[in-house]
This record gives sequence, structure tokens and C-alpha cells, in this order.
Amino acid sequence: MAPSTLLPVGTEAPDFTAVDQHGHEVRLSDFRGKKVVLYFYPKDDTPGCTKEACNLRDHYAELQAAGYVVLGVSADDVASHKRFAEKYGLPFPLLADPEKKIIQAYGAWGKKRMYGKEYEGTQRLTYILDENGRVERVITQVKTEAHAQQILNGA
Repeated sequence: MAPSTLLPVGTEAPDFTAVDQHGHEVRLSDFRGKKVVLYFYPKDDTPGCTKEACNLRDHYAELQAAGYVVLGVSADDVASHKRFAEKYGLPFPLLADPEKKIIQAYGAWGKKRMYGKEYEGTQRLTYILDENGRVERVITQVKTEAHAQQILNGA
């Protein structure tokens, strides 16, 4: 179920500041001049999110070689991100957004269904931002075990 408030392709991505798993402050604007993979995921250390993060980890060198910076965002806190990143050797920043300000600004919060129940939560989706901080692509049908390939192949 794709959210209805996605940022349109060509629009400027909202700037933000967040703290990563190392306690460092990260600003989106710090990455101007680079392509950014901004991926939103529901929860640290859950099966789908782990597959997605590990796929990005396993293809991180290819993503970097293609000029991408990878940033993960979820509503989990810094301590949770730290455990998750250390457990799986994740080499990219995981940004804590417990107040869901970034998640909501990017339309990544919405209705979901699991086991026949509807609830609200973080949508699994990815924004590809160009060097000028504009939305180049939005991936709403994320393949957790092949996400890096989706990014690299322009799917």
C-alpha cells in the first residue's frame, strides 16, 4: 500500500538534521553534490528490514562506486540503530527519527496491513536524490533481498 503523500519527482527534498547510530548529527544538505539513497524502513532487526539492510551492505561498494551515499531512516532510537548496525556490520548511517518528523515529511508514514489488521506505520520506500537535492526517483515496491540492484538498475 503506497502512501499518498510522496514527494513528486523533480521537487527539492526537504532538508533535515538527525542523529545516526554513532551519535553524530547528520544533515541532508551535507550531501549536496552527491547522489543520495534515502531509504525508509519500519523497524530495526526485523526480518524484512534486516534483509534490506544486509543487501545494501553487501552491495555498498557498488553503490559508492556509482556515486551514491546511503542513509537509512526509521523511528527507532539511536541505541536500537547502534545494536542493529553493529550486529550486521552496516557501514552506512541509520538515522533515528522517533518523532517521525522526517518520515512524515517524506510521506513514509501511512496505513499498513498485517495479518488482516490495519494500522499506521513507517512505509518501506526509498528516495533517490540527485546531486542538487532533488527527487530523482521513488521506489515504492522495494524488494528487500534485491534493493541495491533496484537502485543501481534504475528500477
